[in-house]
Amino acid sequence: MTPTITHDRREETIEAKTLWFQSLSMAERMEMFCSFVDLALSINPQLQEQKDAKPASGRIQILSATRG
Repeated sequence: MTPTITHDRREETIEAKTLWFQSLSMAERMEMFCSFVDLALSINPQLQEQKDAKPASGRIQILSATRG
């Protein structure tokens, strides 16, 4: 995995992120997964003590911009 810096908003689309993730080897994907888990546990250490996942309380909305 070669870290790069970009200022191009087109590289922030879900499609661009998907292509980037698919370009990683399995070892690099696992490294990213472990990094995300470490981040989540550093924010909320009690996550590892939970036995079953529970739905989020409240209402969740997914917003997306429309192209016009």
